Amino acid sequence: MDKYDVLKKYYGYQDFRKGQEILIDSMLKGQDVLGIMPTGAGKSICYQIPALLMPGVTLVISPLISLMKDQVQALNQAGIHAAYINSSLSEFQISKALRLAVTGRYKIIYVAPERLETYEFLQFAKQTKISMLTVDEAHCISQWGQDFRPSYLKIVQFIRQLEERPVISAFTATATENVKEDIVCVLGLRTPRVLVTGFDRKNLYFAVETPQRKEGYVTNYIREHEADSGIIYCATRKNVDKLYDQLQQKNVAVTRYHAGLSGEERKQNQEDFIYDNKLVMIATNAFGMGIDKSNVRYVIHYNMPQSMENYYQEAGRAGRDGERAECILLYSPQDVMINRFLIENKEQNNGYTQEENTAIRERDEERLRTMTYYCMTTGCLREYILRYFDERGDKSCGNCINCIREFEETDVTEAAGKIITCIREVRQRYGINVIAGMLAGEDRAKLREYGVMAYPSYGSLHELNEGEIKQIINQLLTEKLLTTTGDKYALLQVTGLADEIIDGKRNVILKRMKKTGEDRNERSSRQKKNSSKTRNSDILNSRGLELFERLRKLRAKIAGEEGLPPYIIFSDRTLVDMCIKVPVSKEEMLRVSGVGENKYERYGERFMEAVREYTGGIHEKFFFGEMIDFAEDRVISEKKTEFSLTEEQAEQFPYADRYLLTELAEKLNELRDAVRMKKISGAEIFRKLQDEECVSEMFQKGMRKKIISEKGLEAGLFLDLRRSKKGTEYEDLYCDRKAQRKILDMIRRN
Repeated sequence: MDKYDVLKKYYGYQDFRKGQEILIDSMLKGQDVLGIMPTGAGKSICYQIPALLMPGVTLVISPLISLMKDQVQALNQAGIHAAYINSSLSEFQISKALRLAVTGRYKIIYVAPERLETYEFLQFAKQTKISMLTVDEAHCISQWGQDFRPSYLKIVQFIRQLEERPVISAFTATATENVKEDIVCVLGLRTPRVLVTGFDRKNLYFAVETPQRKEGYVTNYIREHEADSGIIYCATRKNVDKLYDQLQQKNVAVTRYHAGLSGEERKQNQEDFIYDNKLVMIATNAFGMGIDKSNVRYVIHYNMPQSMENYYQEAGRAGRDGERAECILLYSPQDVMINRFLIENKEQNNGYTQEENTAIRERDEERLRTMTYYCMTTGCLREYILRYFDERGDKSCGNCINCIREFEETDVTEAAGKIITCIREVRQRYGINVIAGMLAGEDRAKLREYGVMAYPSYGSLHELNEGEIKQIINQLLTEKLLTTTGDKYALLQVTGLADEIIDGKRNVILKRMKKTGEDRNERSSRQKKNSSKTRNSDILNSRGLELFERLRKLRAKIAGEEGLPPYIIFSDRTLVDMCIKVPVSKEEMLRVSGVGENKYERYGERFMEAVREYTGGIHEKFFFGEMIDFAEDRVISEKKTEFSLTEEQAEQFPYADRYLLTELAEKLNELRDAVRMKKISGAEIFRKLQDEECVSEMFQKGMRKKIISEKGLEAGLFLDLRRSKKGTEYEDLYCDRKAQRKILDMIRRN
């Protein structure tokens, strides 16, 4: 068998995803690899396929028991013999597993790093051909990582004791440049094939909200998503327990997880969540690294995490199946205080020098500031995250709250100059609270104690309140015109770029959200509906959705019978593909994405029987005219509908004093359902105006000339001069606000 045979037979896929084949080929050639791939990109397949094709055993070093159990269950379901070795097994069970491994029973063995130094495991390793050693969650080996685990250093010692060095492969979803270099260096990777496929998770919607009552926001959100599975992260055990009690009182099917619970209760609560007995998990960051649950539809952070690495790793537990999911952070200034307290009271590592511990503390403070700026930015949230991980992103992703909400832009250059002057006057000795209070002219005991009233800058921005001044300071920090000291005091300092403001060479523009009478929750819901990202199941028509629900119930029934999580049987995307392909024979079922030979033998006939029962064996069409390319995780349009607007979409149109027809078309296209609907062009709008007898066209001296009728003039159409790229002036057709309304009504009528 070759890699393609393995991919189809065991995993049920026809093609590899981005980056997978490159890494697989490198490992099969005997080359070390480092794969940095986002959650849900298929990292496991990258090392599992070479493991099946290599002659000996592959050891996979994994940090959590739950992750090992999940992976081994999935492999055994696919027909691949695998085992795990960790503290959840008795010594007898471990000895038995190792004896079977020596006889060639297992091709893949997952093992906790602590086990590598035990005498029994070392003896096993010395009498077994280990073809490859794979380090999962490889960022744990880096002291620069957010989740450094000293136990991971045992991996290096273990490799040195092997008589023959195996291929070393390492994988992680989040790694800055420092962490990437550390992984290569500490693991001693030899001329490795390093592949970064990108950190972007296009199916995830990002938002930062600032509700007055977080508990009320969460309750409403869960009610709106009562059929969805989700995780709510809290910064402290106290917050977990408080929110858990509040939601239980409101009859929400919720469970919880934190280190203060007994081991048995944590295990039971985790299983309730994984097996969909309880759809909502409230937890501290002690939960989740090893959770491979694919159908988590949302992750809400009740409190701001301490770092971008932590946030992206936790948020990334949503939407592992490639379906649309939401990552919402509920921010309040108190979150910064809680995190600073946790950092200050963090136990120091006795294995480090005082200087090293100080450096770690300063790095934690810097990460906290970066996370705080994320919560305050008005720019694209996805672009902010990608930039942190040294990756370029679009300035507007169209799938985060800042890209789809409405902002007003204000030039705050003059105020920025006063802020810079003030910081220099006080010789960069104070943090944001003192500077903001000083500029606003506040009269507080602390400010009097510092004697800031004596400076010329005191009260120089009295027309603004402290919150508004802090917004401008945060913008200056984002643009790197200001910085802060690395200690816990975070004193404001001026960078060399600030002179551009003082010298009048640079403007500072602040974006503020437009104030409307609309309720925050209503606005957030509308904004998410206008986002262009959809779930794969959204392409199913009403009959298709009914079949999908029947297949989901069958999956839940089988999962209960076999004691497995439902997503281990088949993922949601596989069920969607069944609804699209309507398989009623073995050949057709094996063409469904995610159905391999072993899965077919186990479950294929039962799912085909459900399809036959619903369809009568007829290949009915259950979707809206699109097909999904599961390998590329995108929707392929087969036939799109003509352009149209709903009343709700028309209400969102951004009216302006004047638009060219091409500009008007662009604004209209931003409102449409891009997956199912064709674009409208300026030429098409012109033809509709012709049909309404508002305009006509004639040739004059070999050129087209637009003519507006009296009816068109009354409607608000007018001609004005434009200049071509070559400098030629010509008349073109414009529409004012009145004409824009007429055109929208005209499109809606048609």
